[in-house]
Amino acid sequence: MKFLRSAAVASASFIVVTVGCLVSQPVASQPAPAQEQLVDAAGNMHIPKNYRTTYEFLGSWSVAGDKGAKQIHVVYASPGTAASYRATGEFPQGSILVKEVYGAATSDMTTGTVSHQELLKGWFMMVKDSKNSHPDNKLWGNGWGWSWFDAGDPVKTTSTNFRSDCLGCHIPAKATDWIYVHGYPGLKK
Repeated sequence: MKFLRSAAVASASFIVVTVGCLVSQPVASQPAPAQEQLVDAAGNMHIPKNYRTTYEFLGSWSVAGDKGAKQIHVVYASPGTAASYRATGEFPQGSILVKEVYGAATSDMTTGTVSHQELLKGWFMMVKDSKNSHPDNKLWGNGWGWSWFDAGDPVKTTSTNFRSDCLGCHIPAKATDWIYVHGYPGLKK
């Protein structure tokens, strides 16, 4: 859990996708495409299979280390989510935010010293849920479902409680619904 905490403390960036199985309301009045079930009845989540090719890129973050970046976070969003956020200033109910977390390497290049992503460490996923749909699941609360997945298994979370594993990293972003929205150009009007 220390990795999860340090990964999220340094930056909180995510991917957004509508979960048809979680809510019946489509994002931004667009018809919801057929979706795999990303959240089961108990509130257990898993990473969407084709997010890199079907979701919108939101932005990326670099987590600084002593000698360059130590992590790179890459963020995507489902179609319509950014537009809905720009229109309302809120993430729509059922949105899913997923962040890829990579280890980083830094080296000299002709353009200067650069950091780039290396090995995928895992994903962080959040599901917008202001209705408190899973009150008995300790990964749900404060308007979201929260989960970390190690790179080897995008189906099984290693998080046990959002309050101890996730929330502390998001306290500086409480005023923006726990999301560091300033890092996502696609969310700005």
